[in-house]
Amino acid sequence: MAQPDPPFRRTIKKPQLHQMVPLADSTIWEMERRGEFPKRFLLTPRCVVWDLAEVEAWLERRRNQPIRRAPPPDVRRRISRPVRRSDRSEGHLPPAH
Repeated sequence: MAQPDPPFRRTIKKPQLHQMVPLADSTIWEMERRGEFPKRFLLTPRCVVWDLAEVEAWLERRRNQPIRRAPPPDVRRRISRPVRRSDRSEGHLPPAH
């Protein structure tokens, strides 16, 4: 008796992935590296694809699990345009004209 054919696995390229998951390339790459997103694979030496079923399953998991919001950045620690501590609250500045 012949074995049934395995189910057809559809793959998607980057443009289709971006239609489904509107994240930056660098974000997707970082998430793949950390194991938080389905890994891409080479279909040919120049063609990178993702398994559509894996991406859809990832989206469903994301939809069903609560995502903790990232804390706001500490603007006092930025390198460009740092925000300095306000001395007005301590009364050290002369009154504004």
